[in-house]
Amino acid sequence: MLEGVQMSGETRLVCLLGNPTGHSLSPAMHNLSFRLLGLDAVYLCFDVANENLGAIVAAFKAMERWDGFNVTMPCKQAIIAHLDELDEAARLIGAVNVVKKVDGRALGFSTDGVGFMQNLRKHGVAVEGARMVVLGPGGAGSAIIAQAALDGVAHLDIFARAGGASFAKARELAARVAARTGCSIELHELPDGGGEVGGESDAGSAGFDELASCIARADILVNATPVGMGEGCADTPVARELIKPGMVVADAIYHPRETQLIRDARSLGCTVVPGLGMLIEQAAAGELIWYGAQMPVDVIEAQLF
Repeated sequence: MLEGVQMSGETRLVCLLGNPTGHSLSPAMHNLSFRLLGLDAVYLCFDVANENLGAIVAAFKAMERWDGFNVTMPCKQAIIAHLDELDEAARLIGAVNVVKKVDGRALGFSTDGVGFMQNLRKHGVAVEGARMVVLGPGGAGSAIIAQAALDGVAHLDIFARAGGASFAKARELAARVAARTGCSIELHELPDGGGEVGGESDAGSAGFDELASCIARADILVNATPVGMGEGCADTPVARELIKPGMVVADAIYHPRETQLIRDARSLGCTVVPGLGMLIEQAAAGELIWYGAQMPVDVIEAQLF
């Protein structure tokens, strides 16, 4: 439903490409923002298949007033073959979530990490020169890792589940980001304790000791795993006793608004950064790319969430 959206013969188009897209919160955020900003633009969702991306990008380049689009799974990597240029973060992680048309060329960007880092700054967190622990170098985690390094984080400890292609990909990502940015990066095996890491089953293990040591030295702890997702979920990626009182603890999860990790960290006097701000700020970064417009993020959060 495009409630409150008015369209004309000059209405601009931006959209979301992926599959499925029907659950996305992006139309609500962007269409409200466009209305508040007085932009004659509309945001729609389209379910697409990777094999059709070439034809879609060709149509995008040819169609006037179609200014850009977001990309979600499973298209974030596949879209790259059809783009003309990538920003630095997108090149580092090999994925794109924002595309803009400039002079008939399709330019790709990664704004997930930008949104995360902006959310930290909005909570008063200084990132330059900081030490950061990141749990889970997957889709969200890889974007956070790359942007943190680009933004001046001094040292990154990345924890990934051992074995298989995912750990190998994490090693490649760490090497690529370190070589490009000069950031000191160490990759570690995440203790296999199921949901919670650092509980009694992990105590005394090498992985537990390594994680505990890294968190004790860190300024910022980031959860980029799905552990803790879902209303009423009491799972946490890190046991409460491993969290250093007073440190910064951030979560990429936005449902629920406060995960168990965030609740535990708050009880220890930590600066907490829930994931909803990342969702809104990455959307705001897209509008800045497409239209040079500053999304009214506080109003969007107040009215939609």
